[in-house]
Amino acid sequence: MAFVSIFKNRTGIEKEIDSFLNLASESGLIFMQGIDAFLNNNIDSFSEHLSHIVETEKEADTLRLSIEDLLYRKTLIPESRGDVLELIERMDALLGRFKGVLFRVEIERPDIKPQFHDGLKNLSNCVIQAVESATLSLRSYFKDISQATDHIHKIAFWETEADKGSTSLQKAIFNNNELGLDLKMQLRDLVRSIDKIADHAEDLGDTLAIYVIKRSL
Repeated sequence: MAFVSIFKNRTGIEKEIDSFLNLASESGLIFMQGIDAFLNNNIDSFSEHLSHIVETEKEADTLRLSIEDLLYRKTLIPESRGDVLELIERMDALLGRFKGVLFRVEIERPDIKPQFHDGLKNLSNCVIQAVESATLSLRSYFKDISQATDHIHKIAFWETEADKGSTSLQKAIFNNNELGLDLKMQLRDLVRSIDKIADHAEDLGDTLAIYVIKRSL
């Protein structure tokens, strides 16, 4: 049974979930723009993207609370309510992680040498693709559950690619004899914090895979 049938004649909550997931996709794009701006030493543009992602997360939080209220106040889908709330909260946390990395960059202002730029962009892209696949998985869960598994598989693919990119970048950082240990450790921690976003996207996918099975029983 498709999830939309459970939400039949509940277009209000469907629209709010769609809007919430749109913000999740948008956050990844803002994050990438912010990273690019910092690498290009365009600090004003970076600050604008940081402010944008903060506002996006606030809007997502407001929608999350509204979705939770609708689920409880209108006693919608009591048999799946807890599953839906967990999935929405996990996605909201992913948005927060994008914001957290940009704040880390804002506070620490790491000296990222040009030879690491491509590796960092590649890692960021893999992470964004993992989160986008998670977003598409959730859309499918709500609208066309038959497509959810395909997108969940893509989350795992991009998480693996992010791990590869993270490992390669960390090796390049620590093999560079021109960097001090303090900068190497700072850059390592930044790389790990970006990679963790893909890890959490995969965790969401693993949870969603279980709920898809539950729905098919």
